[in-house]
Amino acid sequence: MPRAARVIPPEGFLHVISRGNNRRKLFLRPSDFKVYLRQLRKLKYEESISVFHYCLMPTHIHLLVGIIQNSDLSRFMKRLNLKYFFHYQKRYGYLGHLWQDRFKSKLIEYDTYLVQCGKYIELNPVRANLVSSAADYPYSSYRYYALGFEDKLIDNDPLYLDLSTDAAQRRLIYQKMLLDEIACEEKLQKGIF
Repeated sequence: MPRAARVIPPEGFLHVISRGNNRRKLFLRPSDFKVYLRQLRKLKYEESISVFHYCLMPTHIHLLVGIIQNSDLSRFMKRLNLKYFFHYQKRYGYLGHLWQDRFKSKLIEYDTYLVQCGKYIELNPVRANLVSSAADYPYSSYRYYALGFEDKLIDNDPLYLDLSTDAAQRRLIYQKMLLDEIACEEKLQKGIF
């Protein structure tokens, strides 16, 4: 039975997830993360895709992207994951499927959810106990938004810019938003609410 056609709007914001096949680690060395990010940065321009937030986890990737009329998200993800597959195959002598199925994408229907989804993406390493603070994880957009690190991959989240006209104040507000999110999740886990 053929798979259902993917429905992607002509423009908007989407949360994209792509996983390693059978929970395979996609990134075995720091240089692997860098290869993926370099390819992502190059292809986003070629395919007219905006990248607002991202997090590369060892077994999967999260992207919060923006698309416009001439964007082709399916071609973008196919090219990106195929280029990375060839890198992985050459470096590790791997045969078989590296990626699990097709990428998943979820339309972000409300602008207010844009920052919320970005927070979710950037807190993944903390939730997975890879780091105790999102600031300690180098393969996400958190350091750009919260600490002011340069990241040529990022297109500013438009709602992030609305947090304050002052860049330093905006970063502090964003840091507090993520700390509040972590505190709320911890209370939920402990059943305090």
